[in-house]
Amino acid sequence: MQVLMICMYICIMRNLINRNEYISKLLSFKDKDLIKVVSGLRRSGKSTLLELYRQTLLQMGVHDRQIVFLNFENFELRKYLNDLDALYKYIIKQLDLSVPCYVFLDEIQNVSEFERLVDGLFVKPNIDVYITGSNALLLSGELATLLSGRYIEISILPFSFKEYLMARNVDISNKYLNYEAFFFDYANETSLPKGVELREGGFDKIYDYLDAIYATIIEKDITQRHQINDKRAFGNIVKYVASNIGNPLSPGNISKTLKQDGQNTHNTTVERYLEYLVASFVFYKVNRFDLKDRKQLVTQEKYYLADVGLLNILAGKERTTDRGHILENIVCLELLRRGNKLWTGTARNSEVDFVCKTKTGDIEYYQVAWQVTSESTIEREFGALEKIKDNYPKFLLTTDSFMQNRMGIKHLNVFNWLLY
Repeated sequence: MQVLMICMYICIMRNLINRNEYISKLLSFKDKDLIKVVSGLRRSGKSTLLELYRQTLLQMGVHDRQIVFLNFENFELRKYLNDLDALYKYIIKQLDLSVPCYVFLDEIQNVSEFERLVDGLFVKPNIDVYITGSNALLLSGELATLLSGRYIEISILPFSFKEYLMARNVDISNKYLNYEAFFFDYANETSLPKGVELREGGFDKIYDYLDAIYATIIEKDITQRHQINDKRAFGNIVKYVASNIGNPLSPGNISKTLKQDGQNTHNTTVERYLEYLVASFVFYKVNRFDLKDRKQLVTQEKYYLADVGLLNILAGKERTTDRGHILENIVCLELLRRGNKLWTGTARNSEVDFVCKTKTGDIEYYQVAWQVTSESTIEREFGALEKIKDNYPKFLLTTDSFMQNRMGIKHLNVFNWLLY
């Protein structure tokens, strides 16, 4: 039994040894009068993050009697999913409320009327509440009303390129390392923590794992929850958006494309399906921003996958036909991971891939391309940034080894930037 516990702990540590930034953020809000909400894609590491945080609390001297950790996807807890009173009593009974206590509610959206439970625990003295969910709708509706101004959301993403290399025990301090080969592994397999573990068993293991996750998200989190009957149309919309990551899309254009394939799906239905996909963290939506008039536009948004490995399921062999957009997807996730708010910038009949508002409120511009080897590509990529007439930092990220700064625009190797 002791050996089993040690093995489980080693597994947890290996999964999240590189996620110290998230742990630090949770610790910074420890015992603060706020509910901590950890959100993100299924299997992106939310449960393991909370488990590692629990281990951190124990190491800090918190006793077992001060902690309750419940995962509502466990079969043993099914009897509480529709009985709030029994669940509340079950939690309280385990705690010593004479000292600060910590309640972890994992995948809380599986509990009927969970808002009442969360609010009831939150107002109880000496209880610090942490919840996770795989759906952004967790923070909509009644819960958002009950907890307005009383929660902090920590959004977790799958492994970054740096975390991926560390999980594979790669020495990232080696300046002679062939990052491009590892990057192809990262982009072609998966960035999900468990998927990285499975790579030793071959690509088939990773594919089956991704296929199971995708099926669970689509069936359990979306089609069942929102009672979608036309599963064929919904599936085609998912595949269409995945095949067009980084391209401006609109519900109307997607609806027209489906109609050409014999499917009559109204653009309002398409819009609703896209909202479900974003809410389940399958895609991240980036709105357009008019750089001239300084206003957000409400059409032609771009969508990026939470894990480009899902392209194996959604796009098959055609997934590598546009490596530039796959690189753009990875840069998008890294910018989000670093705490930026993102838009796509429109300026003088050209577009800048990302307009970023940093955590400190500063503005930065990013253009992404696989390589800039031809004169036409150089003019297109640098030209888009040069049309922005302000003094905020501007960056061009590519895989090139030779950098060529121009007009104050910094040209950076994307692998080095991802590891920064």
